[in-house]
Parts: sequence; structure tokens; C-alpha cells
Amino acid sequence: MSMFSTGILVLTSPLHTLPLRIAPVLSSAAQLVERTLYVHLHPGLNLGGGNQPRPVFIPPAVDLSTLITRLYSNAADVCGHLDVRVLLTNVRAHSATSGGTTIPSSPFPTPQLLSHSPEVVLTDFPLQDPGQSHQVSQCLQRYTGHCYVCSPSLPSVLLHPQLMKLQEEEEGLKEPEEKVEPLETYSDVVVGGTFDRLHGAHKTLLNISCLLAKRRFLIGVCDQAMLKKKVLKELIEPYSLRVQRLQEFLQDIKPSLQVEIVPLDDPFGASIVDPHLQCIVVSEETKRGGEAVNKKRAENGLPALVLHEIQLLKDAHHTETEEEKISSSSLRSRLLGTLLTLPKDTSHLPPLPYVIGLTGGSGSGKSSIVRRLEALGAVGIDCDKLGHEVYQPGTAAYHRVLEEFGSDILNEDKTINRRALGRKVFGNQERLKALTDIVWPEIALLAKNKVSKARDEGKQICVMDAAVLLEAGWTDMVHEVWVTVIPEEEAVSRITERDSVTTEDALRRLQSQWSNSKQVAHANVVLSTLWEPEVTQKQVLKAWNLLQQRIQQRPEGQ
Repeated sequence: MSMFSTGILVLTSPLHTLPLRIAPVLSSAAQLVERTLYVHLHPGLNLGGGNQPRPVFIPPAVDLSTLITRLYSNAADVCGHLDVRVLLTNVRAHSATSGGTTIPSSPFPTPQLLSHSPEVVLTDFPLQDPGQSHQVSQCLQRYTGHCYVCSPSLPSVLLHPQLMKLQEEEEGLKEPEEKVEPLETYSDVVVGGTFDRLHGAHKTLLNISCLLAKRRFLIGVCDQAMLKKKVLKELIEPYSLRVQRLQEFLQDIKPSLQVEIVPLDDPFGASIVDPHLQCIVVSEETKRGGEAVNKKRAENGLPALVLHEIQLLKDAHHTETEEEKISSSSLRSRLLGTLLTLPKDTSHLPPLPYVIGLTGGSGSGKSSIVRRLEALGAVGIDCDKLGHEVYQPGTAAYHRVLEEFGSDILNEDKTINRRALGRKVFGNQERLKALTDIVWPEIALLAKNKVSKARDEGKQICVMDAAVLLEAGWTDMVHEVWVTVIPEEEAVSRITERDSVTTEDALRRLQSQWSNSKQVAHANVVLSTLWEPEVTQKQVLKAWNLLQQRIQQRPEGQ
């Protein structure tokens, strides 16, 4: 069967049987849908009867909250590539009015427009008779079209054959008692977070918050100062993109809710000053933060917020260096070594050797990465060593530097005293540019000669280790830019130990270079030597293997 980009999965099983069904249903759906899977909950829906079923309100219940958590957890385990979204339009306590707002008798007075147009509708509805298949399929299409804006010829798939093996297990399940434990709901609900690369744990938090909120949902999104201590903060998506994705997700899952998204520049934001807020949603690890919010609210003369705690989702795919829970930092670490942006047009360069420009701040581990790549077969080109060569007596750069800066920078043996030269340009941008205008073109020339030699020797890949690759504008000499990053405090620690300089000197050196974020903005691939050597080795191997694939897949002559 062909794959569809986006689909709607209508779950009709009773809530007490769904925990058994979720994983196999999602697994079956993932074989048909490749991008976005909307999940519509309607337990007890009869698609096999003679009458066309109508959408009804489902009251928010504790079981429903647990089920949504289970659903996102299973989705992360069995179909990680899918963007799963549990829709809540029909989940709401039905009443004639709510806080002065009239609620329609149907949750779908007009079909809801989703951000991704559905191409297929799926269901777990069990067939009693194979002959019913066509009738159920037609009924499902009409029902879905009543709820969502869909193509009139929307194809449908009944997932029941894959679920038959569950029937016996389900028959042993005890029917729940009639009484359903209702979920306490609140007018205004607040949460805070980074929301980088929306994943299952974010979606669980957002869905349950939407279950709890009747009127308004306030979200504080970490920005600026709140990102400083985040792991691989350079790979965090821009604030505007994170907000855009949140808005799209929330508009899909509960369009009736008033959503407010604000930047969070401190741990509290509006949560400690907004008098309308009633509930804050926390996890086990953020519960203390919620308690701190209530302490501040008390100081401000505001009532305490109800702390609604949700469980953390386990990450079935985590490695030893990653968190056990599903987290954005783990997702960012998995990006290391992968191609983040496509290489620019390099048709002006000979196709081989393929040249990687490796850069990064002082202490970031460029040399160790070059050694690992050399061990895999790459030719390393150390631009720092080439920098020393261009200062040698008799070279063109040597004479031009003396003309520009005077003979008082010479040692007794007529070699250039680079420390004395450094004092002349330190803190003077104009003098520094005069120096780099002389030496950078000469270093580039030597690097090009090294690449030509590697080509003559039939080498496939060169790695140009150049701290000033971006500043010097050498990107036109390379096919790809690779950047290695580590936190500033780690870089300072390494520089002071390696070069026996003070913390102040190390900081000054780092601040004279491009920031990690600025370098990452130009990177095709990002690496980090922050963790143990084995972790760096795995990153480099991943980057190397993916690079080999890219080189092999390039059109001939490029």
C-alpha cells in the first residue's frame, strides 16, 4: 500500500482496552503515514451500525490523561519519525454555557481545518463481519469529513486485521465500573519550557495542559539568559521558530483555547504576577520550580497555583551519555555529526579531494578531531602550522610584515618575534586587519598547495583545520564547513591548563574569536568534544560515514 504524508487515526476502542492496542495500532499506522498522524479519540464509536454516528463531547477524565501520556510514550518508542498529535476538540465537559461562553451542542459545528491536510483516515474499529468492510469505510469517511476538512475522496484503511491477536487478551480485561474519575479543570493554566524540537514529552505536557484549561493557556518559552546553561545551546531552534511550532500544534489540538506565548527571560515570568492563573503543570523534576512560583505568588499577595504533576516519558532509545527521559538535549546531541544544512554550490572546486573546513573556538578539540579523521583516511592540513611558515625569513609575507610594523619586531636571528608583533596589534582592529590582510592570503595559498598535492596523490578527502576559516573568508576553498563546539567554561578550563595562562587571558582569547553560535550559523556539520573520547569517536565515525554517502551520491563532475 502506498505511503501518505498525513493521516487521521480514529480510535474507537473503549478506554480500558486502548492501552493494549496503542502500540500495535501506531505501528500499523506508521507503515502507511510518514509525516503527521492526527489521533482522534472517540471510544465506543459505532461505525458498523445503520445510522451515521455523530461526534459527541468526551468529558475530561483522569483515565484520558493517562491514556494520552501512554499514547505519546508508545509513539516515541514505535514510530519516532511520526509527528503524532492527539486532537482534543471533542474532549470537553458539555454544558450549555461555560463562564458566560455558549458551547455548541456538537464539538464540530463546522469541520475543523488542520495545519496539514489529511490524505488518509485510519481506524481500529473491529469488524464483526468481513462483508461490512465497505459500509464501515464509507461511514468512517463521512464521520471524519464531518469533523475535519478533508478531501471528499479521502481513502480509508481499517487496521483491524493487525489487531485480531489482541482480541483474546482484551476479553480478559475487566470492564471498568460505571463511575469515571473526572479531571479537575481550570480557567487559566500556565507552563514554562524551552520547547526545542517538539517531542513526545512536550506534546504530553501541552495536551494535558489543554485538557486542564477551559479558557486560557499561558506558555513561557525560554529565551536569551534562560538558554545559557542548556546542553548544546547553539543547536537550539530560534525562539520565533519554537513559538511558530507551538502555535501550530495548539491550534490543531484545541483551537477553542485562548493561547498566549511569551518569552521567558527568568525562571518565573508572568506566573508570579498574573492574578487569573489557577494551575501550573509540572513534572517530577520541575515540581520544585512550581513550588518556588507559589512562594513568589504568596509574596506578591496572589493565591497559590494548583500544581498538576505529569509523569516523565522514558526514552527507549537513549544512550549512556543521554538522559533516560525524552529530552531536547538528547535530540540535539543526536544531531552531532549529521548534515544540518546542505553544502553550498561548490562547482568551482575540483570534485576531489573533497575538502572539509574544520573550525571552532580555542580549546574546542579541533586537533583531536583531525587526528581521528586522519586515522580514517583523510589528509589533515594544519593552518596554524602554515601560519608559522608564512613568517619565515625570505617569504613574501615576512618582508611585507617588516615594512608594515618595523624591524623592532625581529629577534636577534632575524626571525619575527610573534609576541612582539602581537603587542602591536592587540586591541587595535585597524592594525590587526593590516596584519591579517598580509598573512591570510599567504596561508590560503599554502593550504591550496597542500590540497593540490593530495589530489596528485589520489587522496579522496582533506580536512583543513583552521581557527579563522570563517573570519578569513576561506569557505570558498572547502566543500563543507564543520564546526566543533564546547561550553565557554570548559574551553577556559582547557586553555588555562594547556597554555598555562590565566582565566582572564583565556576569556580574552575566546572573546576575540567568533562565538559558537555565530560559527554554527555557517556550519554544515557540528561536532562536540565535551564528553568522553569514545563519544567523540562515535560522532566522528557517524560524520565520516555520512560524508562518504554524500560524496558517492554527488552528481558526476561536482
